[in-house]
Amino acid sequence: MNGAAIEIRDVVVKAAPSRSYSGEGVVILNGISLKLSAGTTTALLGRSGSGKTTLLRTINGLVSPTSGIVLVDGEVVGKGDLLALRHRIGYVIQETGLYPHLTIERNVAMPLELAGKPLAERQSRARELLAMTGLDPSKFADRMPWQLSGGQRQRAGVARALAADPAILLLDEPFGALDPLTRAEMQTMLRDLLKKLQKTAVIVTHDLQEAVFLADRVLLVDKGSIVADLPSRDVLHSQIPEVKEYVAAVQRFVEAEA
Repeated sequence: MNGAAIEIRDVVVKAAPSRSYSGEGVVILNGISLKLSAGTTTALLGRSGSGKTTLLRTINGLVSPTSGIVLVDGEVVGKGDLLALRHRIGYVIQETGLYPHLTIERNVAMPLELAGKPLAERQSRARELLAMTGLDPSKFADRMPWQLSGGQRQRAGVARALAADPAILLLDEPFGALDPLTRAEMQTMLRDLLKKLQKTAVIVTHDLQEAVFLADRVLLVDKGSIVADLPSRDVLHSQIPEVKEYVAAVQRFVEAEA
């Protein structure tokens, strides 16, 4: 399945009031509007707490907007069959979420098992995706998650997210826990995979180089708003004040760590 278009219209998300605070709630997303073309890769770049993950989760209905709407190929998220919509959206997180008591093959095939697909189809698809993500099925299909390295588990997580052939792939800091070398290998694998499959991908990251490397388009998110929207090739030399400040902050951090 090729990618799907995503549209977000005036989305506001507020935290629910607590027992100690009876006001309207803290604003997490503040009137976000954007359109993402089918088959493109977009990076949501920003500091921790900027609203990136909340914005990502509005796309698959894990977070419901306080106001505004999200559409996938013209269908309003949350108005129709949410389960059917999520079958069209793959989701990859840092922790992978692999079932520790299941083999890697069965983990990858789980979306198809839940959809009631025949065993032979599940096994064939799982092995195809393991090979596609750089895990030799003859070596890894029957292993347990604890027998894999962090990078290998993340490859399996990406494979599982693609099992049902979703139109959209959402990735939330997928490689944040990996060492630099493994992270670079995973970034290359993902970029090649997205180019081949033509999925619509949205990636949350605070890593400037990762955003530029993986994405066609970068959205800089700060305090619940999109403060910059530009092609990835323009990020490092952008004159947009917020982008210049972010790039400079990253450079200072890298120099301090050297």
